[in-house]
Amino acid sequence: GTKTDIKWLGAESRYSWIKAPRWNGHAMETGPLARMVLAYAKKMPEQTELVNEALSKAGVPIQAMFSTLGRTLARCLEARMMAREMLRCVDELEANIKAGDEVAANMEKWKPSTWPLECKGVGPAEAPRGALGHWCVIKGGVIANWQAVVPSTWNASPRDPKGQLGAYEAALLGTPVAVANQPLEILRTIHSFDPCLACATHVLSTEGQELCKVQVR
Repeated sequence: GTKTDIKWLGAESRYSWIKAPRWNGHAMETGPLARMVLAYAKKMPEQTELVNEALSKAGVPIQAMFSTLGRTLARCLEARMMAREMLRCVDELEANIKAGDEVAANMEKWKPSTWPLECKGVGPAEAPRGALGHWCVIKGGVIANWQAVVPSTWNASPRDPKGQLGAYEAALLGTPVAVANQPLEILRTIHSFDPCLACATHVLSTEGQELCKVQVR
């Protein structure tokens, strides 16, 4: 079949426990490569400088970023950029402390007794792996619903009803495999996303039954 009409995978087949989030109806990739490419497209100075320098040393065009190599490179460049940013933050922290500002957090709502019994909230952020969002609903002082869409939920997303592939699947299209029973090329590509399937997949019983128990020693 084609990339959106896989003959051996029928309409009723299920091959993943992971949700299929979409942004305005489109499958998305998230993570260092997505952030670096967007910053480059917006001509943000620091990211553009880092990307151009790396591509120049490697002797490859900007199109090389859209690959396993580019995804790995983006993670390295972002780590370098964050190291610079950490130095700036430490300098600011040191200056604040010297000026007498030692406040580290707002402790007004620290104690659970100060929390409302009925509330809901959302916490979006950019994690190292990519876009992260948590949605929480509290009723009667207990969690009634918790929804998490983590970076690996986006990237490991299965096909949706429109046949759109998630980032993992799309990145593997056309990948040559030298030894069929040892697909190292596939592993390299998936590893470049830094997958965390334990975060992306959550299986719960609607009756509140314990499905599994893990003890770590």
